[in-house]
Amino acid sequence: MLGRGFFTEGVKTVSNHLLGQTSPYLLEHAENPVDWYPWGEEAFQRAKDEDKPVFLSIGYMSCHWCHVMARESFEDAEIGALLNESFISVKVDREERSDIDSVYMAFCRALSPSAGWPMTLFLTPEGKPFFAGTYFPKEGRDRQPGLRQLLELVRDKWATAREELIRSAGDIVSALARQPETEPREPEDSLLQGALWLYLRDYDQGFGGFGRAPKFPMAHSLLFLLQQGEKRGDERLTEMAETTLLRMAEGGIFDQIGGGFSRYSTDRAFLVPHFEKMLYDNALLILAYARAYRLSGDGRFLDTALRTADYLLRELRGPEGGFFSAQDADSEGEEGKYYLFTPEELRELLGEERGAAFCRSFDITPEGNFEGKSIPNRLRSHVSPGEYEDDFSLLRQYRKRRTSLRCDDKVLTAWNGLAVWALCELYRTCREEKYLASAAAAYGFVKNNLRDGDALFSAFRLGMGSGRAVLTDWAALLWAALALHGATGSEEYLADACRLEEQIETRFSAPEGGGYYLTDRGGEALVLELRESEDGAMPSGNSLYAWALTRLSALLPSEEREQRLRKLLGWLCAEAKLAPTGHAVALLAVSDHLEPPPTVTVVLPAEAQGAEPGFLIPPEVPYRAMAPSGEKPLMEGKTTFYVCRGGTCFPPSNNLEL
Repeated sequence: MLGRGFFTEGVKTVSNHLLGQTSPYLLEHAENPVDWYPWGEEAFQRAKDEDKPVFLSIGYMSCHWCHVMARESFEDAEIGALLNESFISVKVDREERSDIDSVYMAFCRALSPSAGWPMTLFLTPEGKPFFAGTYFPKEGRDRQPGLRQLLELVRDKWATAREELIRSAGDIVSALARQPETEPREPEDSLLQGALWLYLRDYDQGFGGFGRAPKFPMAHSLLFLLQQGEKRGDERLTEMAETTLLRMAEGGIFDQIGGGFSRYSTDRAFLVPHFEKMLYDNALLILAYARAYRLSGDGRFLDTALRTADYLLRELRGPEGGFFSAQDADSEGEEGKYYLFTPEELRELLGEERGAAFCRSFDITPEGNFEGKSIPNRLRSHVSPGEYEDDFSLLRQYRKRRTSLRCDDKVLTAWNGLAVWALCELYRTCREEKYLASAAAAYGFVKNNLRDGDALFSAFRLGMGSGRAVLTDWAALLWAALALHGATGSEEYLADACRLEEQIETRFSAPEGGGYYLTDRGGEALVLELRESEDGAMPSGNSLYAWALTRLSALLPSEEREQRLRKLLGWLCAEAKLAPTGHAVALLAVSDHLEPPPTVTVVLPAEAQGAEPGFLIPPEVPYRAMAPSGEKPLMEGKTTFYVCRGGTCFPPSNNLEL
């Protein structure tokens, strides 16, 4: 074995250009026989100098199929030789460079019947794609071509029909770049009703969730259904969301022993997950479970939110307060190995009687439910997990001794913003100080380590920031500031929110049309300028920003902010008309614009100055705390609430009534 990051090519020793990167995903490939480059000018200049196409591979550390493709192909000497001879190979961590991932995912969706990760593309030396796909095995099987055959085909086409490939790449870029500008659409309740009809149509009555396998948690869709169920008094909508949340909490997609949700379920019943755990999923689900608890009072929702938050604090929180991005699906090369159990293990660990009871409650059987072993779940027993707290603690320690679980310890701005937001809302729901303290620490970490003057990095690891922040990063951080303001009443966080809003307007606003660009206008120019509206696993930056603007407009009303919000919502509504259920966060913003929640001013007596009044007020309700004034005096010397709803302000009261 040669030193890290080196491979042999004939008799010459060549350095892999990923050596020295900070991304764990890129460093995983530093010993490949492929002469990988990180994304950058050096790789594309070499492609121009040597007149070679670029092979672009995009993935992330906790991705199971990324590992499979790496083992099958990128660690293979034959594939390495073929890539090194005929291509310039570029490796991208989609989480570190979400701008590159989003741009080339747009091409992948346009060119391929499937889109996902690992993402595989062939580009001209100018970065224009002429082929896109996802996972390819080394050799073809069934009807799927193999990577070796694909590389040989592209190599030969580049040699014999290069102009055709270049022309095709130019046509593809031009087609996506000239997408027609949609006419702005006035926010209307009919748009919300259309989306609700689609959710009702696609709801899985038998197992919860929407559609069939695979099933994603869709936390933002569940938040929209909870919002609409409450506003409309429609129990069908509330029941869809609550049933789905309960099924997920009982299924294998939720780690019954350690807490936290996996990225998605491979089956209808939420039993068998794709085992990687992502910070953003768990943050969004905390928001959904906490909201369901506030609406229903059902302790099962709060219990799941708390278990998920405790997982974040225990497994993903770094020593300086920032939250790491993910845990891997694989352990020792096997998917899900960390999470699986046999009855024999449990009886040996817990004793015969207690072990047998645990197996009955969590579906641990001799035949197993996943490759001969069992994923713990409560889908049949519906047992309360509170009965097994001592067992969970013992089993968590056992799992760590039995096998390792790798953590992607990048700190990502957008995902930390969502985590801060979620922990603040959980704090306001349950009043446990540790959640607010963790939220404030994570926000402070991002401010201290990912801000560089007015600029913002997307990722941080090994003492260095990387990746220029995109709209989603700024919008998620704006929500974090708003959430901390709501949890503490501190005007400092509200001032932060205004500064973040100003930066978004300066950096991302489109000179014409609606919506905001994904990438900073002062940053690196990519082959396509995107304005994203549709939510994926992460909400789109435009939707997050629109919803945040509804909150800011309620707290700090101004004509300029209102016009800004109306323009953005007009564009989002036009986009959402084409795919309503793909725009749940935008629809949350539309609903709060059409039917704003009440706003509250809390006037505090001198002895209560600096207190946290937010615990009295639901997180959905914007409020500000202030000292008495001539316009808003105290009543009877006590804390006084001034409530306004829909343009009507009610008489002040010492008791909060919403």
